[in-house]
Amino acid sequence: MRHYLAGLSCMGLVAATLCGLPQAYAAKIPLQGASGFDEFVRVQFDQQLGRTRVAGRVASHLCFSLALQQEWRATAGGMETRLKSVLSNAELEVSLRPADELRGMPQADLASRDAALLQQGYESLLGRPAQSVSLVSLSPVTTRWSATWVDAHLPSGPLTVEAFIVPLSDDWVLELSFSNIAVKEEYDALVRSLLAGLKVHQGPVCGSQTAF
Repeated sequence: MRHYLAGLSCMGLVAATLCGLPQAYAAKIPLQGASGFDEFVRVQFDQQLGRTRVAGRVASHLCFSLALQQEWRATAGGMETRLKSVLSNAELEVSLRPADELRGMPQADLASRDAALLQQGYESLLGRPAQSVSLVSLSPVTTRWSATWVDAHLPSGPLTVEAFIVPLSDDWVLELSFSNIAVKEEYDALVRSLLAGLKVHQGPVCGSQTAF
């Protein structure tokens, strides 16, 4: 989410991309160095099952995994990992934020503080407050944040941004967001796939090469 508004939509359709989100609102640490491992995220396509498994390791005892239908490939790493669908222009950004960045926020929990910081960034970028904001707990590990701007002065008309927030521990928050999806049904299907396969793992399993 550092260089564009992820999950941007107009009445359910992705309609625009805006550049220049301030660095302060990004997951701005080098994930490779923070994790202490050579790779933060690994991506593997299972041709037989027709899905892509994504596994990320934050520490030897903390990792996560998710699954996406069809084939996806990693196109960028480092400060965030970006995955691109082989069959379309759809992209998924996987970003990690240290909880230390959120300690100044007044909200009660990590997901709410992360959502508030994301909203501050978008409102600063757009130069106006959102007209509608939603923060919904979708599961014990996942919260969906979305905000909508209905303003005739925006270059693309009404805009909705959305991100899925996953507190991995007291120290780390995972942010997941889709972009470049022009059809609402495709977006909804990708979200369902993402949420169905998303899991947070703790313990020795995260140190296993087969698990990661």
